[in-house]
Amino acid sequence: MLDETIRKQLTAYVELLENNVTFKVSLDESDASQKLKSFVEEVKTLSPKISLEMTKLERTPSFMINQGNQDSGIVFAAVPLGHELESFVLALLQVGGRAPKIDDKVRKRIESIDRECHFETYMSLSCHICPDVVQAINIMAVLNPKVTHTTIDGGMFKQEIEDRAVMAVPTVFMNGEEFASGRTSLDDMLEMIMGAQEIDVDITKPYDVVVVGGGPAGASSAIYAVRKGLRVAMITDRMGGQVLETMGIENVIGTPYTEGPKLARSLEAHLDEYPVDIIKSRTVKSLNKTDQFEITLDNDAVLTSKTVIVATGARWRNVNVPGEQEFKNKGVAYCPHCDGPIFENKRVAVIGGGNSGIEAAIDLAGITKHVTVLEFMPELKADEVLQKRLHSLKNVTVVTNAQTTEIHGDSNVNALSYKSRETGVEEKVELEGVFVQIGLMPNTEWLGDMVEKTRIGEIVVDSKGSTSLPGLYAAGDCTDSAYKQIIISMGSGATAALGAFDYLIRD
Repeated sequence: MLDETIRKQLTAYVELLENNVTFKVSLDESDASQKLKSFVEEVKTLSPKISLEMTKLERTPSFMINQGNQDSGIVFAAVPLGHELESFVLALLQVGGRAPKIDDKVRKRIESIDRECHFETYMSLSCHICPDVVQAINIMAVLNPKVTHTTIDGGMFKQEIEDRAVMAVPTVFMNGEEFASGRTSLDDMLEMIMGAQEIDVDITKPYDVVVVGGGPAGASSAIYAVRKGLRVAMITDRMGGQVLETMGIENVIGTPYTEGPKLARSLEAHLDEYPVDIIKSRTVKSLNKTDQFEITLDNDAVLTSKTVIVATGARWRNVNVPGEQEFKNKGVAYCPHCDGPIFENKRVAVIGGGNSGIEAAIDLAGITKHVTVLEFMPELKADEVLQKRLHSLKNVTVVTNAQTTEIHGDSNVNALSYKSRETGVEEKVELEGVFVQIGLMPNTEWLGDMVEKTRIGEIVVDSKGSTSLPGLYAAGDCTDSAYKQIIISMGSGATAALGAFDYLIRD
């Protein structure tokens, strides 16, 4: 079952086991059970510290990873390959005695959870977002016996997906109630369980530079600024920003291949090498300038700084029609790689005829019953090679000059309406899912009219990253940069930091 590459990887990892572990395995006669049986038996052969024990768990097939006879509460109702292989490896090592690599303050928060928290996470093996959520909850289970966690492959337990109306992954239930859907960080989950944590850095003293945003541009800005001897803070709702949504990355020079979540972890590790005050899981509510900048956070805490670098990036553009927000994660989705498997043998639409939209339609055509592509303009905008591939698929319908007017549903999406821009005639398509793929919007609304922006909200910057407001700099995808690329964002972050330093020494 395991190919040679995965066997070699797992062999290297299991050598790091510090204690004996037992897989408590629940099986029946199904094909899924046979696949899971083959997986755990092959892993067992890689180390004498691993043993198997047959039992009956809540779900079959599934297996629990225990240290000896002590239940860990960590269960995989899945064959954890694909993107979840790393989740399995980390759970195995952590249950086997290796401490999770997390901040001591976060560890203490987890250990202080004083109520029973039984988590169930529905994921798909093709989802590159899911492992972060799975791994975060597994860490809680390792560190606190009141926390348990079952990771469930939606493709293996399709009836549960239907019964619980799970329309996006990852979807997390706690104690039987829906807890979170989509990307959710460990800090976010702890806040949801225990309430907001007080900011644990000294914000009473003014900063030289405050960076707003934790993606490639923000990380680059903070590192370049602190290396100049400046007092630097970073405010971010999620470390990594939009890069977390990216799968294969092959154009960061010097790094032939990486993936978004891995790059995000590298950014955070690099920042940890420097004395940057990182304020996580927070956003900026308002920004004002008098003698200095006053930055008010969403919890009403206030920082002051001589300069500010805005690196808030961009987000998926919304269609902004009735039903979109109401049915987000209930049939309205933005990531075909993550959520596509949920719509197996169902009818879906893709809104957007650019490269991302047509790539999504091609991928979904191999999973779903039928794909309807809706493009606002008279013709598709995707590369010719993608269009040619799309038109070769028999279960795809392309509609151009189509203006989406409404997404319908009851508890989940059940239809979409669009109007022909040629005839004005409105059509209604019955379906179960809508994938929005119409580009990105800069995250700059919170700035109001403080700075000059383009018509779509991008911050106008000069060659030094300076905006129209002295002392305020910007970098990355939130600016009017001609090209939205990770490496360009990193470069613009460095430029903005050096620009801010130059402003400070001349002011």
